[in-house]
Amino acid sequence: MSHLYYLVGPPGSGKRTVGKVLSALTGAALLDNHLTNDPVFLAAGVSSDTTVSAEIWELCFDVRKAVRRAMLHAPRRLAHIVTNYLTAEEREWENVERLRELAVTRGVPFVPVWLECPLPELERRMLLPERMERLKLRDPAVLRDLMANAGNLPAPPDAIRLDTSRIGPHDAALVIAQHAGALF
Repeated sequence: MSHLYYLVGPPGSGKRTVGKVLSALTGAALLDNHLTNDPVFLAAGVSSDTTVSAEIWELCFDVRKAVRRAMLHAPRRLAHIVTNYLTAEEREWENVERLRELAVTRGVPFVPVWLECPLPELERRMLLPERMERLKLRDPAVLRDLMANAGNLPAPPDAIRLDTSRIGPHDAALVIAQHAGALF
């Protein structure tokens, strides 16, 4: 059965890492947020330590919109994993609702997953070499500022909440897949 998994969490919480394992377990297509952001960032000369302008973010949003439209054309059997960081701003709920509606339109279950991790662990992860493979945030001071000023969108009531400082990527993916009934 197909699903739309939505992995949400702050930078460094393991969205892509858990998503890769979940993809391997379920066959779902991993649509990591860097898949949509990085081509725009690269074309515009944005680096991991550059402030991104509103105009560049709008281009990223255009790419995301195109990816969501493409998902509507996918075979019904194809599951998707979408990853994102959502700030505590009220407008961020629109992102959740867009994907929830997309799942309804496709006739597949929506599985929201909120990845949580204490700030000291997130700061430690900023320095890991694997963060270099994409244009990921890598500065612990910038992360602290982001968390203090933008925060995290609270989990909706139907979300699976996982503390990735206490559970590894494989076990997290197993919990998600089992919760969704995607393992046989």
